[in-house]
Amino acid sequence: MASKRILKELKDLQKDPPTSCSAGPVGEDMFHWQATIMGPQDSPYAGGVFLVTIHFPLDYPFKPPKVAFRTKVFHPNINSNGSICLDILKEQWSPALTISKVLLSICSLLTDPNPDDPWCQKLLICTRQTGRSMSKLLGAGPRNTRWVSVISRQGLDWVYVRNDVDVV
Repeated sequence: MASKRILKELKDLQKDPPTSCSAGPVGEDMFHWQATIMGPQDSPYAGGVFLVTIHFPLDYPFKPPKVAFRTKVFHPNINSNGSICLDILKEQWSPALTISKVLLSICSLLTDPNPDDPWCQKLLICTRQTGRSMSKLLGAGPRNTRWVSVISRQGLDWVYVRNDVDVV
């Protein structure tokens, strides 16, 4: 069942790929794919090219694929190993979802991080206008942090701050 479904999704992706994404098997292994995501224009990742690995379980589509960035990404919902904190890759997975929808969701996450489900272990400031990322260690991680948006002269900044630090 998994092989048929994966092959169908591959054909669908080749026929109608999601915007700024491509994906396909690594060699002859239909259960191991590599995807390429172009950084969304309205994000700090604009102009970037990101490699993502996809591993399908034997009971796919009843279990979600394992999806991770191979390219280093500084993002509050992506950890240092490239694992992606995205609900549809965990408890919200449904057999009705496809890799195409997963890739689109990842692109959406790059544009709009989920502050309620962070994985970032460092303070991350991403300036949308410049597309530059700067990490600054101000706390031990999300447990003692909160998420705030800060408007600056450069545009919208995404910031994690410790709960005991005031934001002016």
